Amino acid sequence: MESFINDTPVATIIFIFTIVTSLYAFSNAEVYGKFMLHPYSVSRGRRLYSLITSGLIHKDWGHLLVNMLSYYFFAFTLEKTFVSLSSWGHVQFGVLYIVSIVLSDVTSILKHKEDFWYNSLGASGAVCAVVFSYILFYPMNKMIIFPIPIPIPAVLYGFLFLGYCWYASRNSRDAINHDAHFYGALTGVALTIIYYPDIAGYFVSQLTGRG
Repeated sequence: MESFINDTPVATIIFIFTIVTSLYAFSNAEVYGKFMLHPYSVSRGRRLYSLITSGLIHKDWGHLLVNMLSYYFFAFTLEKTFVSLSSWGHVQFGVLYIVSIVLSDVTSILKHKEDFWYNSLGASGAVCAVVFSYILFYPMNKMIIFPIPIPIPAVLYGFLFLGYCWYASRNSRDAINHDAHFYGALTGVALTIIYYPDIAGYFVSQLTGRG
């Protein structure tokens, strides 16, 4: 635990805080209700804080487990990578995560601003930002994604995931905010390129075998 705090303090704090906040909200209906993103209110200038707090709570144990497992596998490596490239690496990681929580929900707010009964919650948008930032640095690392039974390159997973989110946001009738996943991923890519403009060329070189 000490090594996590020393090497990746921001990722560690976010990880612990998100779990604690989510568990607390499970047993506190008032906090659960207040923290959820409510596009109808936000679009009218109310409950703006929920742009952040909605990323700190989850629907249920399964939702929390999936997001925090994904976060665990990628966030700590990503913060270490940022730190190896910049003295501002810890700050960059924190900014990427927080900004992605907000920007991943912008389209949801616009899409559901007249729907009083629509709410959204979870860290999925920010977690997707972390995963896709990681993919820029390690596109050929292998990932095992259910239900695919064999490891696939991270970049292939990225394209499949974005394609699925794009399709699902227009055709799916489930309760998942696919728009937040899609735009969270794009936010992670955009911010990483802003931080490190050379990453785009590095990414391409890794795909072509010239790196």
